[in-house]
Amino acid sequence: MSLLHLVILAPFILALLVPFLYKYIRQVHTGWFVMILPLTLFIYLIQFLPTISRGETIYYPLSWVPSLGINFDVYLDGLSLLFGLLITGIGTLVVLYSIYYLYNKQKEALNNFYVYLLMFMGAMLGVVMSDNLMTLYIFWEITSLSSALLIAYWFHKERSRYGAQKSMLITVAGGLTMLAGFSLIFVMTNTFSIREIIAQADVIITNPLFIPAMLCVLVGAFTKSAQFPFHIWLPDAMEAPTPVSAYLHSATMVKAGIYLVARLTPVFGAAPEWFWIVSGFGIVTLLWGSVSAIRQKDLKAILAFSTISQLGLIMALLGLGSAAFHYDVAVVGTLYYTATLAAVFHLINHATFKGSLFMIVGIVDHETGTRDIRKLGGLMTIMPITFTVALIGTLSMAGVPPFNGFLSKEMFFTAAVNATTLDIFNMQTLGLIFPIVAWIASIFTFAYCMLMFVRTFLGNFKPEKLEKEVHEAPIGLLIPPIILASLVVIFGLFPNLLAYSIIEPTMAAILPGVLAEGERFYVNIYHWHGFNTELFMTIGVVIFGALVFLNLKKFAETTFFLRERDPLNQVYDKGLVGLVSGSLKITNMQMTGLLRDYFVFMSVFIVGLMGYTMVKYNTFAIDLNNVAEIPPYIFVIIFVLLATTVALPFISHRVTAIVATGVLGFIVALLFVVFRAPDLALTQLLVETVMVVLFLLAFYHLPELRKEKFTPRFRLTNLVVSIGVGLVVTLTALSVHAMSYSHPIQSISDYYVQNAYELAAGKNIVNVILVDFRGVDTMLEIVVLAIAALAIVVLIRLRMTGSEDV
Repeated sequence: MSLLHLVILAPFILALLVPFLYKYIRQVHTGWFVMILPLTLFIYLIQFLPTISRGETIYYPLSWVPSLGINFDVYLDGLSLLFGLLITGIGTLVVLYSIYYLYNKQKEALNNFYVYLLMFMGAMLGVVMSDNLMTLYIFWEITSLSSALLIAYWFHKERSRYGAQKSMLITVAGGLTMLAGFSLIFVMTNTFSIREIIAQADVIITNPLFIPAMLCVLVGAFTKSAQFPFHIWLPDAMEAPTPVSAYLHSATMVKAGIYLVARLTPVFGAAPEWFWIVSGFGIVTLLWGSVSAIRQKDLKAILAFSTISQLGLIMALLGLGSAAFHYDVAVVGTLYYTATLAAVFHLINHATFKGSLFMIVGIVDHETGTRDIRKLGGLMTIMPITFTVALIGTLSMAGVPPFNGFLSKEMFFTAAVNATTLDIFNMQTLGLIFPIVAWIASIFTFAYCMLMFVRTFLGNFKPEKLEKEVHEAPIGLLIPPIILASLVVIFGLFPNLLAYSIIEPTMAAILPGVLAEGERFYVNIYHWHGFNTELFMTIGVVIFGALVFLNLKKFAETTFFLRERDPLNQVYDKGLVGLVSGSLKITNMQMTGLLRDYFVFMSVFIVGLMGYTMVKYNTFAIDLNNVAEIPPYIFVIIFVLLATTVALPFISHRVTAIVATGVLGFIVALLFVVFRAPDLALTQLLVETVMVVLFLLAFYHLPELRKEKFTPRFRLTNLVVSIGVGLVVTLTALSVHAMSYSHPIQSISDYYVQNAYELAAGKNIVNVILVDFRGVDTMLEIVVLAIAALAIVVLIRLRMTGSEDV
C-alpha cells in the first residue's frame, strides 16, 4: 500500500478517532484536531505538481478482489490532482471556518459533524483517485450517504430531513444507474480499469452497448452535479450548515459529476451523442439556474441556483470541448479545445469565488440572524471586511474584470462563438444556440449578482427587522473567505500561474491522444483580446444585466417572482407520494400476516418458474430403468415420517406436539445417514436437539393448547397449488433421473473436491465453500446481522427526551 492509498484512507481513520477526541478532550474544539489532516494532505499533494506538470502520471496498484477485476488502484494525473487539491485545500478552510461557525461546543454535536465531514472527504478523494470503476462507485455512494447525513445535521428541522432525503434519493438513484453503465462498460472491455478502458475507446464505440452505457453513466453524472432536471435536490440541500454548503455544494460533491464526465470524455467523447447530450443539458441547466436564481429571496437559495447555473456552464464547455476529437489540433490551433481550457479554468475559479460567497452568506446569517434579502441592507459600513470580500466574490461571479471569473467568462464566450464554426453534428445550423443562450444566461447571472450584493450591503440598514445586534464577524470566520477572495484576485491578475502547473496537465487528461506524442496544449490566459465579439458580449451583459436588476421591482408581484420554488419540485413531491402509496398497496396485497398465504406465494413462484423452464427447454423425461431397489427399512422410515406428520395437527398437548416435531427432524436426519450425507445428518441432529430443548423450556409453562373450533372452507386455489407443487416436484425428480443417464451431468461437487485445497488451502470442503467460494455471501450475511445487532443496541440504549424526530 502506497502513501496515496493512505491519503484516501486517512480521513476514514481519523473519523474513527473523532468521537473519542470529542468525548475526552472537550475543552478543545474538535475541529482543531480535524483541520490538521486536510492541511497535511494538501501539502503532500502539492508536492506532485512538478511531476504532473512535466506530463508524467503516477499509478499504484493494490489488489482487492482480483477474481472479479475489482482492485484498489490509485491513479494521479492532472485531473485527479486538481480535484485532490480542491478537496483538501478547500476542506482545510472549511474546517477552520466551521470551528468559529459551530462555536457552541455544548449545543452542537461536533462529533457527528466531523465524522460525516471526514467520511465525505475520504470518499471524494477515493472518487477522483481511483483507477477502478467499481472502487470509484463505492466511494461515489459513500459521498451520497455522508452528504445526506451532513444535510440532516440539524435533524430536528423538518426541512433538513426533507432536503437530506431528496438528496439521497436522487443521487443514489443516479448512482445505481451509473453502476449499470459501469457493468455495460465491463461487458464491452472486460476490465474495470479506467486506463485500460480508455485504451479501448476506438474499439467500443462501435459496440451496440456503447450508447446504453453512455446514457447510464451520464444519468449518474447529471444527478450528482445537479443538471437539469435533476437539480432540484441542491436548493433544498441548503438546509445544511453553511460550512457544508461551502464544501459540498460549491467545490466538491457537485463537481463529482463534472469529474466523471471529464474522466470518461476519452471513452465517449468521440460520439456525437455525447457532444449533444453533455453540451445540451449543460446549456439548458445554465439558463434555468440563472433565471431561477433571480427570483429567490434567500441568500443561500440564490447561491444554490447560481451553483446549478455555473455547473451547467462547465458541463456545456466539456461537451463542446469533445469536438476536439474530430479535428487535427496541430492544424486548427486552439480553436476547438478552448472550451476544455475554459472548463478547467472555470472549475478552479468557481471553487474560489463561490466558496468565499457561501462563507460570506454564512457570516451574514451568523451575525444578523437572517438570510432574507428583504430584511437585509446597509451592512457595508457595519461589516466592512465582509463587504469587501463579498464585493470581490460577487464581481468575479458576475464576470467583471480584473477578477478570475471575468477571464473564464470571456473564454466561455469564445468557446460558444467557436461552436458556430464547427462543421460537424449539424452545428452549422444549430451552433448559434450556444452563444445566444450563453449571453442571455450571463445577463441573468449579472442581475442576480447585483441583487444579492446590493440588497445585502447597500441601501438602508433595517435593525428593526433583525434578530441580533449586528457587528463585524470574528476574525476566525473571516480568514477562510479572505484567503479565497485573495485567490480570486491572484488568479485574476496572474492567471498563467496555473497554466502549465495544473490546467494544461488536466486538459491532457481530458483530451488524451488529441496531440502528438511530446506536444502540449497551448495555454495563455490574458485580459485584453481587442475589440472582438466576446468583449461586446460582455459589455452587453453589464448593460442589460443592470437594466434587469433596476427593473426587478416592476415584476416583484408577478407570478414568476412570487413562486420561488422550482416547479419541478411538484413532480418530485407527487412522485414520491405516489411511490409510497403504491408501495403500500403492493405490500398490503402480499403481506397479509398469514403464513399460509406466504407459502402459497412461494409455491406459485416455484411451480411457475420450474414449469416454464421445463417447457421452454423440453426437459420432461420419464425413464424408470436403472432405478435402484428400495430396501424394506426405507418404507418403515417413510411410514413413520408420514404418520408423524399426519398426527401432528391432531395433538392437543403442547409438549407432545414439540416432541413429535422433534421426531420428524430426527427421522429426516436418519434419511441423511441412509443416503450417506453424514455432515447434513450431524447438522440436522444438532439443530433439532437445540430446537426441541428450547421449545420445551419456553412452552412448558404455557397453558394447554385449545382446540380451534371452526369449519374449514374449501379453497380451490390451494388445491390447485398443492397439486401443481406435487406434480412439478415429481416430474422434476423423474426427469432428473432420466436425463442423468441420457445426458451425463458433472456434479459441481467435483469442482470443490479438486479446487478446495488448491485455491483456498483448506482441507474442510464445507468450510472452504462457506468462507471462500461463497465468501461474499457469508460476509454480507454477517454484515446484515451486525447491522441488526447495532440497531438493537441503539434501541436498547436510546433514551428519548421527546424532542427527537429521527
